Amino acid sequence: MGIGTTQIIIILVVVVLLFGGKKIPELAQGLGKGIKNFKDAVKEGEDETDIKKTEKIENEKTAATQDQPKKDVNA
Repeated sequence: MGIGTTQIIIILVVVVLLFGGKKIPELAQGLGKGIKNFKDAVKEGEDETDIKKTEKIENEKTAATQDQPKKDVNA
């Protein structure tokens, strides 16, 4: 059981009656901006996570390099 065409039309009519024809584009624009901001924030969070992972790997490589005994070149 899903939403039928008739039910969608009824919902759209009620929305138009509640908000008016002029407010609907403004609401849609606001919704679109909100979704865009959300996606940008998620992408920024992923970028920060990637940077932290890269820094962690670099720190581990540096620590591993420092732990290795130095070879005596003159021997």
